Amino acid sequence: MRYISTRGAAPAVGFAEALLAGLAPDGGLYVPETWPRFTSDEIAAFAGKPYAEVAAAVVGRFVGDALPKGEVERIAAEAYATFAHPAVTPITQLDSNLWLLELFHGPTLAFKDVAMQLLARLYDRVLEKTGRTLTIVCATSGDTGGAAVEAFRGAKHARIAVLFPEGRISEVQRRFMTTTAEANVACVAVEGTFDDCQAIVKSLFADEDFRTAVDLSGVNSINWARVAAQAVYYFTAAVALGAPHRPIGFCIPTGNFGDAFAGYVAMQMGLPIARMIVATNSNDIVARAFQTGRYERGQVVATQSPAMDIQVASNFERLYFEAVGRDAADTARAFEGFGKGGAIALPTQAFADLRKLFTGEAVDEAQTSAEMAATLAETGEIIDPHTAVAMTAAKRAGASATPLVVLSTAHPAKFPEAVEEATGQAPAIHARSKDLFKLTEKIDRLPADAGAVKAYVRRFAGA
Repeated sequence: MRYISTRGAAPAVGFAEALLAGLAPDGGLYVPETWPRFTSDEIAAFAGKPYAEVAAAVVGRFVGDALPKGEVERIAAEAYATFAHPAVTPITQLDSNLWLLELFHGPTLAFKDVAMQLLARLYDRVLEKTGRTLTIVCATSGDTGGAAVEAFRGAKHARIAVLFPEGRISEVQRRFMTTTAEANVACVAVEGTFDDCQAIVKSLFADEDFRTAVDLSGVNSINWARVAAQAVYYFTAAVALGAPHRPIGFCIPTGNFGDAFAGYVAMQMGLPIARMIVATNSNDIVARAFQTGRYERGQVVATQSPAMDIQVASNFERLYFEAVGRDAADTARAFEGFGKGGAIALPTQAFADLRKLFTGEAVDEAQTSAEMAATLAETGEIIDPHTAVAMTAAKRAGASATPLVVLSTAHPAKFPEAVEEATGQAPAIHARSKDLFKLTEKIDRLPADAGAVKAYVRRFAGA
């Protein structure tokens, strides 16, 4: 299995190189040179199998011969043994044709755990063979950081520095990162937005001398292995509801578009998906793109669903690359231009093709709160603000003969204030978060300045 850059100016690499590099050296994102596919019979055979077994099969297609088959199976078994639910990502029926896919049973109560627990173990196995120690720098809008810290803390072959926007994530999200005592973890509050943090991380990767000096790697959703791991739960949910014998629809709350693109990946691998509803909060760059054909950056606004407070959705570049027939020159022009001007007009045919699968819905704060209250009243389920964004979008899309699965990306206990304000009922404190408030936080603070972050990371890597 080989990987190419969406911008076409970097050599093709194997899985291990794509895993450890994160971002391609030409600034593009790695994608498979060709899409591996499952037959209908192979997909049907996933029914009733343990989640780890399906994960090994799906992710194994992307690993190729970089690791032995048995090793991938062991890694998956270890990763998903950390989840509190035996099904790992169970589905709950809410209505006759509406389902909730619970992605929050991992160690930090968010869907990011599904990929990060696997990713950390893949890193460990690959790095063990080389004797390297990588410096991981990660930007987070709330959940990625906690999941990455939990997965990599105490790692022998990796140190991790997490950048988060100060004052723009929930206290529980923050404490999942900052209460970790291990010396290989650093947490940095940046005076800015998530987009500022993400831009800084990309600038670090663009500096070849810096990248080499600290042996830089990334675990944001720009890392292909993250997306591959997220594709797994589309297969398990769809098969549980009758795929591949009937197509399934999905509604995804999204910020950086990695979770939504993972569904597209599953479809490229042979899973029949009827429709994908992409739900954003007021930071609606992706929703607007699917509505108007114009991908245009706006001002980031703070919301009660902070993991989606993003106006630059990195994984949209991967979808654009596919939509323009894998034209790397077109993709490079478009996204280099976006970096300077903040806008891309999708080519007419590409936009028309994307609209056959994707619809975009933006949900404001009042609608988010109203949906948390409505879901509790109608179903007895307490949901978090991110899930409420997706539930609102799903209801707007209307009923269909096709089952619709709403991705529930975080446990409500991570956002107790927002949930209680909307519903009048505080979510129960989760066993995995109850001790966070007794622990001491470890936070460094920096301006939204790439130079300051580079100096900090050099010191951290040197130490």
